[in-house]
Amino acid sequence: MSAGKQVVLGVTGSIAAHRAVDLASQLTRQGCAVTVVMTADAQRFVSPVPFQVLSRHPVVTDLYDSAGDWQPAHIRLADDAQLLLVAPATAHSIAKLALGLADDALSCIGLALNPQAKLLIAPAMNGKMWLHPATQAHVATLKSRAAEFIGPEEGLLACGYEGIGRLWPVERIAERALALLG
Repeated sequence: MSAGKQVVLGVTGSIAAHRAVDLASQLTRQGCAVTVVMTADAQRFVSPVPFQVLSRHPVVTDLYDSAGDWQPAHIRLADDAQLLLVAPATAHSIAKLALGLADDALSCIGLALNPQAKLLIAPAMNGKMWLHPATQAHVATLKSRAAEFIGPEEGLLACGYEGIGRLWPVERIAERALALLG
């Protein structure tokens, strides 16, 4: 990553993934060096291209992506990050982070994240998934490890339900991320 506030933006497989494009843009305009890491499921909702153009950095889409040097990209990003921001975060990605499962670039970065880095998670999912005891247990585990959650909020969900589960407003996520970076 280049100079500036080092942010790894993890984008997971939620319909809200398209809103992360604006988040990457806002953070970049505020002087952050944003590297986007997309899960395979995220790529079903949005292409890496807008993230690359707006962040001005290559997008990591695979655990075995490399920047042409000897160090694996996921380890370099985990070492350099000041903030790992997962937005949107699905129930699956939250579970993987809580359990230490590392089978893709994002979950490996989460497991190898330098201890000084902050972890900010912005959930987006069906309300029943968010309120499920398993998800809430994973949230509690991550909070006990100093992870911070922003959202979800209530409203009309993409699945057609009304209730909790919407991604927090992008502007507010960006504001909190910048506050955490100091």
